[in-house]
Amino acid sequence: MASEKQYIDLYSENRQLIFDHSAKVMNDVRDAAFEDFKRQGFPSRKVERYKYTDMDKLFEPDYGVNVNRVEFPLNPYSVFSCDVPNLSTSLYFVVNDAFYKKALPKAGLPEGVEVMSLKDASEQYPETIAKYYGKIAKTSEDAVTALNTMLAQDGLFIHVPKNVKVDRAIQVVNILRSDVDLMVNRRVLIVMDEGAEAKLLFCDDSADDRHFLGTQVIEAYVGENASLDLYCLEETHEKNTRVSNVYIDQQANSRLNHNVLTLQNGITRNKLDLVFKGEGAECWCNGCVIADKSQHVDNNTLIDHQVGHCNSHELYKYVLDDKAVGAFAGRVLVRHGSQKTNSDERNQNLVMTKQARMYTQPMLEIYADDVKCSHGSTVGQLNDAAMFYMQQRGIDEHEAKLLLEFAFIGEVIDQIKLEPLRERLHQLVEKRFRGELGKCSNCQICK
Repeated sequence: MASEKQYIDLYSENRQLIFDHSAKVMNDVRDAAFEDFKRQGFPSRKVERYKYTDMDKLFEPDYGVNVNRVEFPLNPYSVFSCDVPNLSTSLYFVVNDAFYKKALPKAGLPEGVEVMSLKDASEQYPETIAKYYGKIAKTSEDAVTALNTMLAQDGLFIHVPKNVKVDRAIQVVNILRSDVDLMVNRRVLIVMDEGAEAKLLFCDDSADDRHFLGTQVIEAYVGENASLDLYCLEETHEKNTRVSNVYIDQQANSRLNHNVLTLQNGITRNKLDLVFKGEGAECWCNGCVIADKSQHVDNNTLIDHQVGHCNSHELYKYVLDDKAVGAFAGRVLVRHGSQKTNSDERNQNLVMTKQARMYTQPMLEIYADDVKCSHGSTVGQLNDAAMFYMQQRGIDEHEAKLLLEFAFIGEVIDQIKLEPLRERLHQLVEKRFRGELGKCSNCQICK
């Protein structure tokens, strides 16, 4: 197909430029990823994990790709002043796919903690990056991951050493910036050593009213007894297409809290693959989607219980209005021998109009007998009795509708452990339902 051919031609014609502007560790797996992409091509809707989103259509337009690493003029610290009040984060920026290192937070991180350019990390710590990069994000199994691996030239590296606890949340703002329609291929590598603890907040925003196509691959390694809170918040615009693949490896007795929140977007396709590699591990995977107009949000998850005595909890909620399309496919796989597994999976959805569409497919695949697993989904509209009750007490129909929507989605927001972030998101969600800009009032991007 033409959509695949343009990327095959792009790589073939610019291979040396891509290599020259990246690092050896990233380059070492690039050609193999290219061969995997050529072999697979973009998945069609006949592929089970991609049945709800037409990937070929997403990648068909001719976007610019910055293989020459031309720097787009932008000082994110002066342009972007959104910060969650009282959260006191260590704030970093990634502009398109490049770590912004001209100015870094004054507040230092604990000794040994690294937040830096993936390209620079590949040159400074080649053995560490080679040990983890591309190991769980297998290009042979996913064409988008293969495409990202063959084109990504930089990204973000976060490393928390053994038994180090990072009290201050690390906030990374991914800003899309371009004067032309642009494709961005961002890579993130997170390594949490044994006993390490950290809270990460990723915020996706757009600085320009252009068409953007972003691929993102996140690899997160959560070591034995380590704890990672990973929050991903998308507030872009209707011209933005985002395809994100997140791969997480959990070792024994580790803890993960992963939250993905889509408040403003165009087309979003999120994939999460989480694997339990050691007993006693636990994860909470939550999602919140608010979509209207003709927005499209597709979340696809796989939680793989490869060992016993692990717990997984999954809750995704959608509110769809106008002609929005939502999709959730969540598969929990309990492998042979994974006894004493506990898993619960829920997907609950509000569809506000006859034109909106929600596709839901929660799945359990169990090959062990001593387990406790449950799954379920609901799709419906607002409760007429609750609407009537509120109107009888003087609340007009519009306000009653907003209050019920807000209460419905609030269960996901309440799962967030960072209290200032939780409070701020309650405010953003309310503004989103009211049709207001879901951004801070002092952010220049909104003006």
